Amino acid sequence: MQIGVDPGSRYTGISLFTGSDAVSPKPVAEPAVVRAGVFSIEVQHRGNQIREKLTARAALRRGRRSRNLRYRQPRFDNRTRSVGWLAPSLRHRVETTMSWISRLQRWAPVAALHVERVAFDTQLLQDPEIAGRGYQQGTLHGYELREYLLEKWQRKCAYCGVSGVPLNLDHIRPRSRGGSDRASNLTLACISCNQTKGNQPVEVFLAGRPEMLARILAQVRKPLRDAAAVSSTRWALWKSLTVTGLPVHVASGGRTKYNRHRTNTPKSHTLDALHVGVVDEVTGWPVRVLVATATGRGTYTRTRTDRYGFPRLRLPRTKLHHGFQTGDLVRAVVRTGANQGTHVGRVAVRSTGRFNIRTATGLVQGIGHRYVRLLQRGDGWTYSRQPEQQPA
Repeated sequence: MQIGVDPGSRYTGISLFTGSDAVSPKPVAEPAVVRAGVFSIEVQHRGNQIREKLTARAALRRGRRSRNLRYRQPRFDNRTRSVGWLAPSLRHRVETTMSWISRLQRWAPVAALHVERVAFDTQLLQDPEIAGRGYQQGTLHGYELREYLLEKWQRKCAYCGVSGVPLNLDHIRPRSRGGSDRASNLTLACISCNQTKGNQPVEVFLAGRPEMLARILAQVRKPLRDAAAVSSTRWALWKSLTVTGLPVHVASGGRTKYNRHRTNTPKSHTLDALHVGVVDEVTGWPVRVLVATATGRGTYTRTRTDRYGFPRLRLPRTKLHHGFQTGDLVRAVVRTGANQGTHVGRVAVRSTGRFNIRTATGLVQGIGHRYVRLLQRGDGWTYSRQPEQQPA
């Protein structure tokens, strides 16, 4: 068994698969690497929520200091950080991914790990000779640049905003008018916009849409906002994986996309994880994916505030009510009433004993605690299943 990891900012795909080296019929060729997916997990991170909560807390404390109407000695602002320090929102992504890999190691005999260490090789974009001319003109040529542009332009046509259609590389300043092939002069365009634009400069093509022109020119000059953050997360994850003692094989996102195109596989986070690294053939994958969403374990706040910031109500100091706490996975069987039926999902408790249960179909409110039975204690996650992408 082996594990493939496709780390990302909001979603991380993890695939448990079997790998074998099938003997090629041609004796001169290298053995083909064949994989078969066994189990797939899509981890949904809450790094953005953590960042928003930290920002709100800092603003609240800053407001408290300003409302005191007195001078407050500033904190010592030359504090050092330990080697390998990451922001809490980034550290969360690494730790949650490692926790799921540790679980899979307990459940299956894992022999190797495969991980995307970079989404695209920025050094290769700046200096194509960095890995030699053979790599530049090899089978991976063009995949790193395309992956970079897909991330930068959100996988949409820059001129009309359509997504889910084939996108072509388009020169903002046409080559016939002196434009170069640098990444800063390239964008994505659908077939219709690409043919309509032709060799016109973007200023002429969008002369009647000044707002669209200004947005595109601003996007050209703007780098990927979280490229550095995601790169830091991937490197930290790679270092954490090496601590496991298993062989860790690294690859780029361009290589993963190249593998998917060779095997004619649709794109998803878990299928990307299945195609990380060197692979020649994929014989199959699970039809359903486990979706694990990080929800946290509650909050320390003891009050709820209105829109003006004044306390509106006081929260109970205890988390356990009638044997349950918010986040538990429960089943409620209601015989009569408006909520009649069987409801399975994550519970939100109240001291009154009237609970809310969020099921796969929606929120069910006001269920008495007498009808509720515990299935699993809350562990900071909610679980669901979704069908995996299948070839067209």
